[in-house]
Amino acid sequence: MFRQVQGEGLDVGDVLTWAPGYYYQKQFFTGHVHRFGPPAEQKQPESSGASRSVRENATTLRYDVEVSGFPSSHCGHLVLLRLSDQNYPGTTTLDDWPSWNIPILKWAKAQGAVVEYAHTGGGMAVDSTELPNDLIPPFNSFGANEYLVDITHGGLVDFISGCDLWPLAELNIWYHALNCGFRTSFAGETDFPCLSDEHVGGGRSYVKLDAPPVDDEGYGKWMSGVKAGRSYFGDGRSHVFNFTVANQGVKRSRETRLRFRSRVRSKSRLKFAHDWSLRSTNAEKNSRASPYTRPYWHLERARVGSSLKVPVEIVVNGTPLQSAEIEADGALYPVKFNVLIQKSSWLALRILPSSHTNPAFVVLSGNPVRASRKSAEWCRKAVDASWKLRELRMRATEREEAQAAFEHAGSTYDRITSECDT
Repeated sequence: MFRQVQGEGLDVGDVLTWAPGYYYQKQFFTGHVHRFGPPAEQKQPESSGASRSVRENATTLRYDVEVSGFPSSHCGHLVLLRLSDQNYPGTTTLDDWPSWNIPILKWAKAQGAVVEYAHTGGGMAVDSTELPNDLIPPFNSFGANEYLVDITHGGLVDFISGCDLWPLAELNIWYHALNCGFRTSFAGETDFPCLSDEHVGGGRSYVKLDAPPVDDEGYGKWMSGVKAGRSYFGDGRSHVFNFTVANQGVKRSRETRLRFRSRVRSKSRLKFAHDWSLRSTNAEKNSRASPYTRPYWHLERARVGSSLKVPVEIVVNGTPLQSAEIEADGALYPVKFNVLIQKSSWLALRILPSSHTNPAFVVLSGNPVRASRKSAEWCRKAVDASWKLRELRMRATEREEAQAAFEHAGSTYDRITSECDT
């Protein structure tokens, strides 16, 4: 796996131990990163024919856990990162683990882990191409089935991830949660080789750091950046640098405070992969293809006709308010938008379906984000729909506690609904 991660030019990779081969693979877990390459200060010798820096040679790899094939997998596949102990208390086999996710999340967070839901879009596809849309998904696969419950219990989830399934399905649940005021980040992933055996790095996360993420300290800073939302994600073919709103960088704990309705300016710089100009033979076919056929995330799908132009949008509370067409020719382009903020909101830049920033937050008159009554109602209905499929798959000894957690979530979305003006 190291060679695959390094071959894709990735600074950070994570090998996730899951049910098949779990007992064998867990031997590689150390609670620390495995770094391959020269020491941090070393560069390749001139005789090697290259002068690449450590950023291009040192690859940070860590072993962690994906809760897949466990008793709680029906609630969605958790990814537990930066664990110090992989053994859930009181268990001897995987079958002993909890049959729902909140106990696992609490245990992982207690040891300082970073936790997320993987391949969010599984079981989330509906008969709509709108984003966000109000159709309730079936919740019948491995997606973020318990996510809407967990985020109402003290921020147990740090981020969710995607970019290996359908963008509409992956982003819809995230948009609705953001509209309710929950500040969960999003990251790019590759579920290799399960959802795709093409290569690792199909979905990518780019984190703003002062130095390459080397060893435990660097990995910790990189992961903290993902958790904090100081990042953007996508297919790696389009890039959004230094996205700011009202001259502030993006961070989920940071917000721009306004006393009155007013306009705010967002700025960023965009650049596209150099090989875009080569235009693959399937480019026009892919740009017109159904969003439910591969490739799901790809810059080709964003192109305007047969040109090299792609639209970049400023999204406010899930709705694109302004856009600009940028020439995807490998040059660096500044992009500015000026949008009117009329209530507490979240803002992001996106080039769908290629890249998306994490959101910036603007708070008006000290009020929390309550962007959409429809989103709050959607979350409420989604919690109920998920519970109907989950309850009989939970152990009888755990069902009462789980039901109380789901009811708490439902009541939370009822309250948020009452706090929304529109």
